[in-house]
Amino acid sequence: MITSRGLAARLGAVPAPVQGALYMIAAAFGFSLMNMLIRVAAVELHPFAIAFYRNIFALVFMLPWLARTGLSGLRTQRLGGHVLRGLSSITAMLCWFSSVVLLPLGEAVALNFTVPLFATAGAALFLREVVGARRWAATFVGFLGVLIVLRPGAAEITPAMALPIIAAVFMAASVLLVKSLSRTEHPAAIVFYSNMILTPLSLGPALFFWQWPSWPILAALAALGLFATLAQLGLTRAFSKAEASAIIPFDYARLPFIAVMAYIAFGEVPSAWTWPGAAVIAGAAIYIARREARVARVRAASGAAGESPRAQL
Repeated sequence: MITSRGLAARLGAVPAPVQGALYMIAAAFGFSLMNMLIRVAAVELHPFAIAFYRNIFALVFMLPWLARTGLSGLRTQRLGGHVLRGLSSITAMLCWFSSVVLLPLGEAVALNFTVPLFATAGAALFLREVVGARRWAATFVGFLGVLIVLRPGAAEITPAMALPIIAAVFMAASVLLVKSLSRTEHPAAIVFYSNMILTPLSLGPALFFWQWPSWPILAALAALGLFATLAQLGLTRAFSKAEASAIIPFDYARLPFIAVMAYIAFGEVPSAWTWPGAAVIAGAAIYIARREARVARVRAASGAAGESPRAQL
């Protein structure tokens, strides 16, 4: 019988980049299960109510960390940054949960792959990062992938199709805020503050559509909060084990995972345009991640050598 300690020891013997890939695949699987449970809970509840239950259960699952670290783990001088991240996250969450309920799951996931593209634009506009022509070109190509999925003119575009893209915009904003907060804040504290702020923020919209869930749906909601927490922890572990450019491609396992799950559970089959559109979006995002990693390495090397980074690019 393999114990959790023995499993951890075996995983520790695996090279770090492989560990990162495994954690990212596990996170992608967890997020896919989370999306399936949103659809299951939607049989009885409005997406806004589901968002509230997701947050309160996720907060409960973070309490053991708080008990271990004590209130000292919550010390921060950037409460405003946490609140701002909470506001962007709740907007993204409400849009995303609604899109999961209203759209075919494969299509929603494919359109949501635009997060890195919006993050690139946001980094240039708000963090004053230098974004070169190649990364802007890759961002443009990624949006062409969105058009492939949506097929304007060839298929009816509904307001629901905008939801995963709007969610991606605010998810990108949340990513940029996490990037800023991580300079001074502990990762677990960032996650805890997120859940602590999101719970009351999501309660307000939920009250307009309030309905008590049945016991089976309540169990599904608890599982939703658990998988959301585990997926976030897997994501954090993945980025701690390897460079982002090396493991981001494995995040796109969400599409085949959700395609198989949606087919088994709901009989949904992604359209023929979803796969090539998703491939274009993912390819552009992967290029941006690899380009960013290369620029970071050149900057580090040039800083050590006293050269101009642009001289090497």
